[in-house]
Amino acid sequence: MKKLYSTFLLLITAFLFGQISYTINPNPFNETNSVTLSVPGNQIDESAWGVSGNAIYIWTWSLDLNYANSQDCPTNGAWTNSNELNRLAYNAGTDTYSLTFTPTTFYNRTGIGRIGFLLKTKTGDHQTSPDIFVNVGTLSLNLTNPAANSLTSVPVGNSINITASTNINATYQLKANGTVINSTSTPSTSYSYNYTVTADANMEIIATDANSNVKNATFMLQVPRNVVSEAIPSWIRQGINYNPTDNTKVGLALYAPFKNFVHVIGSFNNWTVNDAYLMKRDTTNPDLYWIELTGITPQQLYTFQYRTNDLRKVADPFSPQILSSYDDQYISASTYPNLPVFPAGQGFEVSTFKTGETPYNWQVTNFQRPNKQDLIVYELLLRDFTQEKNWQSLIDKINYLKSLKINAIELMPIMEFEGNLSWGYNTSFHYALDKAYGTPQKFKEFIDLCHQNGIAVILDVAFNHATGRSPLARLWNIDPDGDGYGDIAANNPYFNTVPKHSYNVFNDFNHTSPATKYYVERTLQQWLTEYKVDGFRWDLTKGFTQNCSENDETCTNAYQQDRVDILKYYADKQWALDPNSYMIFEHLGTDAEEQQWANYRIAEGKGVMLWNNQNGPYNQNTMGYKENSNYDRMDHEFHGFSNMSGVGYGESHDEERLMFKNLAYGAVNGTYNVTNLNTALERMKTFGATFFTIPGPKMIWQFGELGYEFSINRCADGTINNNCRTDEKPIAFTLGYDTNVNRKAIYDTWAQIINIRNANPVFKSKTYTVESNNLTNDPNGLITRIYVYDNTLTTGVKNVVVLANYDTSVKNVVPYFPFTGQWQNLMDSTILNVTSTTDPITLQPGEFRIFANPVATLATGEENLDKRLSLQIADNPVKNGLATLIYHKAKNGQIMIYDMSGKRMDSFKLKNEDGTYELKTNYPAGTYLVHLKTDNGVAIQKMIVQ
Repeated sequence: MKKLYSTFLLLITAFLFGQISYTINPNPFNETNSVTLSVPGNQIDESAWGVSGNAIYIWTWSLDLNYANSQDCPTNGAWTNSNELNRLAYNAGTDTYSLTFTPTTFYNRTGIGRIGFLLKTKTGDHQTSPDIFVNVGTLSLNLTNPAANSLTSVPVGNSINITASTNINATYQLKANGTVINSTSTPSTSYSYNYTVTADANMEIIATDANSNVKNATFMLQVPRNVVSEAIPSWIRQGINYNPTDNTKVGLALYAPFKNFVHVIGSFNNWTVNDAYLMKRDTTNPDLYWIELTGITPQQLYTFQYRTNDLRKVADPFSPQILSSYDDQYISASTYPNLPVFPAGQGFEVSTFKTGETPYNWQVTNFQRPNKQDLIVYELLLRDFTQEKNWQSLIDKINYLKSLKINAIELMPIMEFEGNLSWGYNTSFHYALDKAYGTPQKFKEFIDLCHQNGIAVILDVAFNHATGRSPLARLWNIDPDGDGYGDIAANNPYFNTVPKHSYNVFNDFNHTSPATKYYVERTLQQWLTEYKVDGFRWDLTKGFTQNCSENDETCTNAYQQDRVDILKYYADKQWALDPNSYMIFEHLGTDAEEQQWANYRIAEGKGVMLWNNQNGPYNQNTMGYKENSNYDRMDHEFHGFSNMSGVGYGESHDEERLMFKNLAYGAVNGTYNVTNLNTALERMKTFGATFFTIPGPKMIWQFGELGYEFSINRCADGTINNNCRTDEKPIAFTLGYDTNVNRKAIYDTWAQIINIRNANPVFKSKTYTVESNNLTNDPNGLITRIYVYDNTLTTGVKNVVVLANYDTSVKNVVPYFPFTGQWQNLMDSTILNVTSTTDPITLQPGEFRIFANPVATLATGEENLDKRLSLQIADNPVKNGLATLIYHKAKNGQIMIYDMSGKRMDSFKLKNEDGTYELKTNYPAGTYLVHLKTDNGVAIQKMIVQ
């Protein structure tokens, strides 16, 4: 629940909790009475909250007669969007907020013993604190020793004084494990009894008044255990372990610091606490508990949980798959045939194991992954990709994906998340495959099929956080109302009690903790080895620092050395498990920090890839607006990367769809209208031409290839609201987009361009220039030129020139070809005879060309090189403030110097077509790009100033 927690205080006529006082009338009251909650207006700082009268909401929940089994009020709404039914009325005459309700109706339950609440704004950005609890019932029972719902450890033979009180005279009964062990006949407002402990006991005290009203309270008495200390067997580590030679044995191990003892309960012992299943303590690591289960029946499914001495019941954090009482009931048999039934009464998730299973028969065991710089990644949310939303339906679409010529699929999180209809970032078990999409076998079949078709599989994983259902959170949280949820306790070995960055959601992992590091490393190993995935996209890597706070966005976005170090540590661990696996960070931070990972271990062929978000400038182009439309940072050198490490994209799951904005906000020029559907679709072809032809890894978001135009913020009812961002979206296949001629034309064009890229090694070149909307050559902007070249190639295409007109009118575009002669249009194989490199080419609005030098003109190599524009920097890195530029065939040459942010530092014209130029480098130490623009084309070299 999204609420704070506090200790319980007795109900009185006026309540004072911190800064909030309030009254309830009548008081006391029964669950069927109509009651009015009133809060003085001076208790709410309306100015600080940014609200006025009638804009305060209650967030509330109810508990049963044992003050347990907490349930949210059905009309709470979402934390960020409270339901109007929970809005308090404002009474101007008395300056009070009030709400009148009947508990049984308001909470939609009976047997209510207590209610809890806080007040908040509609969006949840302000709230009262701490939580407030109110007893329900004219008879009130207060267990004074021990506390209600508490656990007290008492050795066998020792006694404990049990005391309680009521607000009116009552008689009392005390039960141990359901048996009455003491009762009173004389009504009184107090109770006391000394109980001698003989074994674990679930205790209940029952008070009855003269009108037969009954209240009860429960607590538990527990006998301490003597835990055996013994070295953990070599075949057992944290999690579920199968004996390598004996299918009748299973080893379990749980890291549980600050726990006195741990039992295993499950289907093998009828879910009872039995000391035969008391876990041992490892001699080397006393915080590691373990047990060897024997007599296991092979191929029989077993379910279990761990139960710690403080009554926490959790599934194993390293479960490959779990069963959920919350989610499993909504999973169809067609998606997950023969899904095991959740064992009744076990509350939160349970783990499973089965020995002697037949392993999946992999058809591909030696998959050759595409090189990093060649990746064309298709980002996909299975929930919104097919109507069936399962692995089989994705398997059925493999030809659709293969024909698009992509070579990698990036799946949004498929680790066990809360609910079944989610983006997946609300992860609770990172080690487990979520059942919402199907079985582990079917997921392996999908990966195997991808590998058979040359497609790598990359998993999006959210190691920044975990939800409150995670056993890592629940084992060490503050949970006064006993519902299993609560704030992170100070002794939690995995999470920060206070978030250490400004983008936090759920519970913030502390990645400096050895426990967290082990959890992440084991999770990486599971997916790389068990499922043979090819790598990971690491979500929200800004959250891996310990140096900031949740209110300091400037700190979070700044360079953080601890974050650099911990992510290099994880890179080493992942590459130790799988040396060629992909590692992609969603960081979107400073170049200085991203360079640390992109250039890390680059000499070994490694280096991390970084998300490179170019949604804004690309969308400005597709809409037809020149402002902020420069996407030169698709060039890796502008980031200071040694290799092409930026995964460029114009769309991702996090960005507004290009086509939505094209249709909503596109430019209009006379009869040319970007908001026209077919016009906007046609411009998406040009996006592909100016995107895929730039060397380096690329990523597209699902259905961009069909001109998908539904907003990222579309709600289920068709309206658009920021609160609907993660809602389900219409399925393009269901809408028939893949058979629509104009939409399919984008798919076909992109597939052709990707195929051209894959077929020509020149697109692997690190020598390329992205010139989008250069106002020097194109004062009106919205003209793109891309130059890709590799003079070391001995055959095939060596030069590519891409031209595009994103304007809304016809443009005569000067191509600045590198040399004259025959150039081939790669889209239709026509030949252009170039007699002047500056003769303009007419492009219609939204039109593009992709030209390449024909193979026949490049047979001799050296002769052609001599005729071409060239630029070199002698003695690079440059020292002593002087650089020597050596240039050739620079007709009407102009030199421009840029720093890595794209800021122009200098510019000047060259007098001669061939020669040298002494450049005074009175710039700060760093990396710069030297651009040579001429009538013969463009050349670029990187210059390092020391």
